Amino acid sequence: MAEPYRNTYTNSIKMEFVLIPAGTFEMGSNEEMDHEQPVHTVEITKPFYLGKYPVTQAEWEAVMGGNPSQFEGANRPVDSVSWDDAQAFIRALQQKDSGRHYRMPTEAEWEYAGCVGVGDAFARNGETVAWYSGNSGGETHPVGQKPPNGWGVYDMLGNVWEWVQDRYAGDYYERSPRQDPQGPDSGKVRVLRGGSFDLKRTLVRCAIRYWGYPSNRFNDIGFRLVLLP
Repeated sequence: MAEPYRNTYTNSIKMEFVLIPAGTFEMGSNEEMDHEQPVHTVEITKPFYLGKYPVTQAEWEAVMGGNPSQFEGANRPVDSVSWDDAQAFIRALQQKDSGRHYRMPTEAEWEYAGCVGVGDAFARNGETVAWYSGNSGGETHPVGQKPPNGWGVYDMLGNVWEWVQDRYAGDYYERSPRQDPQGPDSGKVRVLRGGSFDLKRTLVRCAIRYWGYPSNRFNDIGFRLVLLP
């Protein structure tokens, strides 16, 4: 990459990425579910590029040649994709876009990019910033229709749950390392973040986390990518 630290980057299939700088933040919430506790300090030690939007159906089709989504639309997030499906997409994209390294964000990277500088005030304005059960009409919507967060990233809350790289453990925050946590070393399920179009507004929050088996496919689940500088 000729300019690895410019603020944005667009790849060969027109996927847009936003540079997220290194930094430190307080992860989790002490006010909601047990597996969001305790709030703990996390340091992201290296910058990374995060997808400006969840992976869209047009992007999926450009790489995979088909579309698994229930709610069809080129600019809607791809849905009904499993964690395993997303890994296949990443492998195919790396072959198509040689020389680039893609992966899912870690859970810590996701929350840092989704919520730092945003805070609960952003999340509380659910009608304005997110697609949830009260305004979605029971389906996904094209990406980028709600305002971006402070980093210039869209649709982090609501629309579709997003797979992240980490395995899930309900007590992981109790032992999570300070620097660049990667999730548990073992486990059968993976983490989902951000909430979706079919959750009530109070659940579409920065700290919300859920889990699914890597083979699970549901119409409220998608993903976004990290591109490493």
